Amino acid sequence: MRQWGRPYFKKSSFCSVGTCVEVAIDPERGVRVRDAKLTDGPELSFTPDEWAAFLLGVRAGEFDL
Repeated sequence: MRQWGRPYFKKSSFCSVGTCVEVAIDPERGVRVRDAKLTDGPELSFTPDEWAAFLLGVRAGEFDL
């Protein structure tokens, strides 16, 4: 059940063996990313502009994924 005040983290439906990240859109802190295995662990926070630039880079093949 979702708790109000906490962002909803979503991971890919193609995630396998816990090797995924989860992403949440947080109106107060921007985009938040965390390790799906460590839900109480550290998170990375990005502004909407930073996240958009990252996604553009992924789509353009700028990263060795």
